[in-house]
Amino acid sequence: MERLILPQAAWRDRAGLASLLSALGATQGDARFVGGVVRDTLLGLPVQDIDIATRLTPDTVMQRLKNADIRAVPTGLAHGTITAILPDGPVEVTTLRRDIATDGRHATIAFTDDWKDDAARRDFTINALYADPLSGQLFDYFGGLDDLAARQVRFIGDPLQRIAEDHLRILRFFRFLARFGDTADADGLAACTARANDLMALSRERIADELLKLLHVPGAATIVQLMLTNGILAPVLPEITSTDRLTRVMALEREAGLEGDPIRRLSALLADEPALGEAIGARLKLSIANRKRMMLALDATPWPNPFALAYRIGVESAVDRLILHCPAEKAIDEVRLILGWTPPRLPVSGGALVERGIDRGPGVARTLRQIEDQWVAENFPDDARLSAIIDASVDQALRATKN
Repeated sequence: MERLILPQAAWRDRAGLASLLSALGATQGDARFVGGVVRDTLLGLPVQDIDIATRLTPDTVMQRLKNADIRAVPTGLAHGTITAILPDGPVEVTTLRRDIATDGRHATIAFTDDWKDDAARRDFTINALYADPLSGQLFDYFGGLDDLAARQVRFIGDPLQRIAEDHLRILRFFRFLARFGDTADADGLAACTARANDLMALSRERIADELLKLLHVPGAATIVQLMLTNGILAPVLPEITSTDRLTRVMALEREAGLEGDPIRRLSALLADEPALGEAIGARLKLSIANRKRMMLALDATPWPNPFALAYRIGVESAVDRLILHCPAEKAIDEVRLILGWTPPRLPVSGGALVERGIDRGPGVARTLRQIEDQWVAENFPDDARLSAIIDASVDQALRATKN
């Protein structure tokens, strides 16, 4: 990438950003944009998060923001990170730092005023790009611009050492490869393969967070297959053995106009066993709602029509099941039928059945369930037909009572 100046972009005009940069001494060269905000701007991608690196100590940053009437939240003060709250969203400000000691999960750091020291502790060359906020001048200490142009994800320094410092970098390597890379850096891939067992030392929450981010990326299926080929997931998710269904699901999502959904895609990587969905969800410490969603997605029980399915398990889970289990054309047609549909509520209550002579208790619940089953089976007919269903069910219940 030949350009050495950060292109102008809408995010650079965010409200309050100029005041923040002034408070941080940008005119004296004490603050630079860093990481994803620089990388994505160079690639012409939308920018959500702004990160600023500074030579100022955290205490100085806090005081300067206070003096400038900018709200500051010490979100990671021990590691030098302060969040400045601006009108258009938060901006993270982090003091330059270098690693003193690491154990694969946490790092002991020391603050520094050396930009290259700060860059050297970052994971990949494309994430260690800095830009002067005023002039836009780019600073690249490890060849990140060339790697960005070549669509290559490459560790800074020795890949094995970088993985030893933080085991999560194994999964980050593949996520960034899925998003930004065309080919895998051979040394990085070899190091990830050699150290895959290190993933077992990570918390399941960190693994889940990184895996779901990877599955959200359009290139996920190709990269997950690369991970399976190299045994990356075997230590923590040996149940995942094929990407065939993931590839199919992602294609159906695109054709149906659905946004790629990481929970649906994770389910697509598993066998059709609801209990397995619950077990994997629990292992990854997913929310109860997402565990239930995976269980429902992996239930291949036949259903009469998409509306009945959506009524029983909700529209989101019905879409999951249709995409995972239906032939392609049918899946797309039926998904389009229920998208935006609000399942109706059964317009009859147990109290109404009691008023018609059915004793309170199991009889009411049984009759109500029979009415509902018939109403759903007939695809939610109009009030006249519903009245006939209710009459027939009540008569049957009352006759049973008399007998």
